[in-house]
Amino acid sequence: MATPVRTIWQGFVRGSLGTGVAIVARAAGALTLNKLVALYGGLGGLTQLAQFQNLMALFGALPTDGVQVGATTRLAPLRPGSGRHRAWLGAALLLTGLVVAGAGAVLLATGGAAWPASQAALFTVAMLLVTSQALLSTALLAAGRRGPYVAQAVAISVLGTAAAAATLAAGWPLRQVLLAYVGGQALTLPLAGWAAQRAGLLGSWRWRPSAVAGRGLLPFLLMAAGSLVCGRAIDYGLRTWLIAHYPPARTDLWQAVAKLSDNYTLVVGALLNTVLYPRLAALTATPAQARRYLEAVLGLLAVGLAGALGLVYALRDVLLPLLFAPRLLAARELLAPQLLGDWAKFMSWVFLYYLLARARPLPYLAMQAVGAVLYVAALLALVPRYGLSGVVWAYALYYAVLLGLCAGLYKWQWK
Repeated sequence: MATPVRTIWQGFVRGSLGTGVAIVARAAGALTLNKLVALYGGLGGLTQLAQFQNLMALFGALPTDGVQVGATTRLAPLRPGSGRHRAWLGAALLLTGLVVAGAGAVLLATGGAAWPASQAALFTVAMLLVTSQALLSTALLAAGRRGPYVAQAVAISVLGTAAAAATLAAGWPLRQVLLAYVGGQALTLPLAGWAAQRAGLLGSWRWRPSAVAGRGLLPFLLMAAGSLVCGRAIDYGLRTWLIAHYPPARTDLWQAVAKLSDNYTLVVGALLNTVLYPRLAALTATPAQARRYLEAVLGLLAVGLAGALGLVYALRDVLLPLLFAPRLLAARELLAPQLLGDWAKFMSWVFLYYLLARARPLPYLAMQAVGAVLYVAALLALVPRYGLSGVVWAYALYYAVLLGLCAGLYKWQWK
C-alpha cells in the first residue's frame, strides 16, 4: 500500500525538527563569523573569508560528498559495532585520511607565497581532524544517535567561532584568524571519538583494511570528484579571478549576497543530508516507494522554499546591514537573481540525491559535466558585459537550466 503524501510530509518535517538544534547552531556560527569579519576584517575581509571557506570546501569535498555519503548508505542497515560496520567505517576513515593528505600535498606544491609550507601543513592537519570528526558524526547519525550528532554540531560551531572571535579581538591578521577558526573546529575530534566509542561504533579499534569496503566506496568518491571539478573548483577559480579584477569594496558586495545565500544553503543542505538522503538510501530496495517519497518531498520543498526565499527578498534592506555591515546594503541589487538561482539549485539537488542514493555515478557525473559547461558558458557571456551582476545572473541561468534537465531526465529516463 502506497504511503499517503501527508504522512511523508509529516515524517520529513519531524526529521527536520529532530536535527533542528544542530542546524540552528551551525547557522548561528556562520552568521556570527560573517558579521565579525564584515565589521572588523577590513575591506575585502568578507571576500577573503569566502575564499578561505571555499578552500576548506575543496579539501572537504571528497570526504564529505563522497566518503561520508557512501558511509551513510553502507552503514545505515548494519548493526553498530559489528564486524561489517567496523570494516566500512575503517575504510571510510582510511580513505578520508588519504584524500586530505593528497589535497595537502597539492596545496604545498601550488600554494606559492600565498601559502607558506608551515601554514599549508597546519591547514592540512586541521582539515584532516575536521573531516574525521565529520565522518564520526555521520556514523552516529546513521546509527540513529541524533543526540551525540547534535552535540557535535553545536561544539564545532561554538569552538570555531570562538577561536575566530578571540583572535580578531587580539588583533591578529585575518589569515591567522582564519587558521584559528579551522583549528578551533579541529578540537572537536576527541569529543566525536568519545561519543562514537560510547555508542559502540569503534569496537576494539583493531581494524584491518577492507579492500571490499574500499572498493564499495569508490563510486561515491567518483561522484564527489565530479562535484569537486565541475562545481567547487570553478567557484574557487571564479572568485580568484574576480579578486584580481575588481576592487575589494565591489567584491564584498557580491560576497555579501553569496554569504547570505550560504547561510540558508547550510540549513537546506543539512536537512537534505540528514533527512532526505538517509530515507532515500533506505528505500533503494523499493524503487516505487523511493519515487513516491521523492515526489512528495519535492512538492513540499518547492512551495516552502519559494515562500522562505520570498521572505528573504522582502526583508533584504533589514538583513544585509544586520547580518553584515551597513556599507553592504548596496548588495541588494544583486539579491534577486541569487535567490532565483538558489531555489532552482535546491530543487535540482533533490533529483541529484536520488542518483546518489541509487549509486549511479555515470548519470550523476554527466549532469555535473553538463552543468559545468553551462555555467562557464553563462559566465563568459554575461560577466564581460555586466560585471558582478553578470555573475549572479549566470548563476541563476545555470541552475534554472540544470533543474529543467534534471526534471526532464527524471520523468523520461531515471524512473
